[in-house]
Amino acid sequence: IERIEAYGGVVLDEANARIDQVEGVKRAFDLGFKRVAVSVAGFQAEAISEIRKVEKIADADVLIFSVCNTCVGKEDVRHIVKADVACASASKMLRKEIGSKALMQLGVTIPVYALTEKGKRLVLAYLAEFKDKLVVFRTERLPYHVENKGPKLR
Repeated sequence: IERIEAYGGVVLDEANARIDQVEGVKRAFDLGFKRVAVSVAGFQAEAISEIRKVEKIADADVLIFSVCNTCVGKEDVRHIVKADVACASASKMLRKEIGSKALMQLGVTIPVYALTEKGKRLVLAYLAEFKDKLVVFRTERLPYHVENKGPKLR
C-alpha cells in the first residue's frame, strides 16, 4: 500500500486492502478522472454491468478488460459481453458465446477478443507498438480456432 501511494496511486481501502472494481471506478470519478481503465476477473463478471451503469451516470469513459475467465458460467457471459476486451482463458463457453461477437481476435492459443470499437482501437494501438513480427489476416467469422492448439478447454 505504501509503495502504491509513493508512486502516486490511490488505495481504495487502506485498512483492509479491499479490491472492489465498481468502488474503484467511482473513486476515480470522484478524483476527477473521466477516462478510466479497469480489469474485472470472470468470477466478478457482474461488476462489468455495474461499472457500465456508473459510467453512464458519470458521463465518463471506462475501458473494461475481462480477465481470468476459465471457469465462467452462462450467467457471467451476459456481463462479460459488455466488456471492451475479453480474454477467453481456457473457457469453451466464452470462445463460443463471446468470440462470435468479437470485432477482432488476438492469438489462437489463448484468444483475446476486442468486443467494442474502443477495445479494437486499444488493441490496434498496442499492435502498432509491438516490436515482434505479426501475421494479420481477414476472416468472415470469429472465433478463429486451430484444432489441437491451446489448453484443454473447460
